[in-house]
Amino acid sequence: MNRRDLIKAFAAIAPLTVAGRVWAAPATDARSLVVFLRGAYDAANVLVPVSSDFYYNSRPTLGIARPDAGNPNGALPLGPEWGLHPALRDSIFPLWGKREIAFVPFAGTMDDLTRSHFETQDTIELGQSASGARDYRSGFMSRLATELSRAKPIAFTEQLPLMFRGKSQIPNIGLGNVGKPGVDDRQAQLIKDMYAQSNLAASVSEGFRVRDDVYRSISEEMTAANRGAVSPRGFELSARRIGRLMREQFNLGFVDVGGWDTHVNQGAATGYLADRLGELGRALAGFSEEIGPAGWRDTVIVVISEFGRTFRENGDRGTDHGHGSVYWVMGGGINGGRILGEQVKIEQASLFQNRDYPVLTDYRAMFAGLFLRMYGLDAAALQRIFTGVHPAELGLV
Repeated sequence: MNRRDLIKAFAAIAPLTVAGRVWAAPATDARSLVVFLRGAYDAANVLVPVSSDFYYNSRPTLGIARPDAGNPNGALPLGPEWGLHPALRDSIFPLWGKREIAFVPFAGTMDDLTRSHFETQDTIELGQSASGARDYRSGFMSRLATELSRAKPIAFTEQLPLMFRGKSQIPNIGLGNVGKPGVDDRQAQLIKDMYAQSNLAASVSEGFRVRDDVYRSISEEMTAANRGAVSPRGFELSARRIGRLMREQFNLGFVDVGGWDTHVNQGAATGYLADRLGELGRALAGFSEEIGPAGWRDTVIVVISEFGRTFRENGDRGTDHGHGSVYWVMGGGINGGRILGEQVKIEQASLFQNRDYPVLTDYRAMFAGLFLRMYGLDAAALQRIFTGVHPAELGLV
């Protein structure tokens, strides 16, 4: 299946109405994985505005050099306006060449201006307006799962994230610290017997089944991993395990990655941020390899963060909490190799509050547009996921 076939498959999805509700019946088992970079990564040093003199004047020690074939620390060319951080040379840059990744700059939350990690993370995961009362029992990926007839969701996290909280029981497991289950088979059966006559019986049984399946799937590789340590190899192995599980069992996933709050000594082409980007890039490339060519063609990964960072570097050679960010959209069938969404010239006059990237593409509108194309959801279904939001047609798939 090529990109044209994937677009046709998404477009040919026929909604089925059951009891007044739309159920999507995808022609392919489309998979979605949301990767949340907690801490607010510095988007301006990943998708580098290489044509902007204002960028280089604003970042005398943090700026990434313009593309130069003779300079290994220069940005990787993505066109006349943009470049990519050199730490992603061997992982993400090849996907750009294959048109399997797109970037959406100036993305984020239009109505959450708190610049608070926790507040804005909650806002994004809930997918609800930040200006009114919010239901913390209803995350937007959980609402998506409710609209799909064949959803098999999982969160690769220690605790169930807000994004997957809702009416349905959704399994979660932290792959970084998986060991032998603390409850053996005999104890598990006793627990299941205790709940056998209650309305929780199915959920308890399913929870143990998922636990056992995941443990069997990854236990053989755990000796090679770094047991949750922050290292390129350990992170890559975690992503590969996620890739296998999504290839074989699940089609809606969520994983979060920490370590992006770079107030001090952020580094430029090398240093702290570059090391984290190298880990992230190798992990995502490993996922794409592990899920296999067929699975990769039917998968869309969206990499997001709660907000961006200040455009100007601070006095500690770092960056502070900002506003607009850059989202990544990846997959074997997407219409990639492009910088998408509304854009502005990078200069002082275009900054939000004279300090940050503005938000020109709302995260809910972007996700709504993706869900529309991937799953064939109608307007009513999209409104149940993102109330009051008009889907953005960015041409990603």
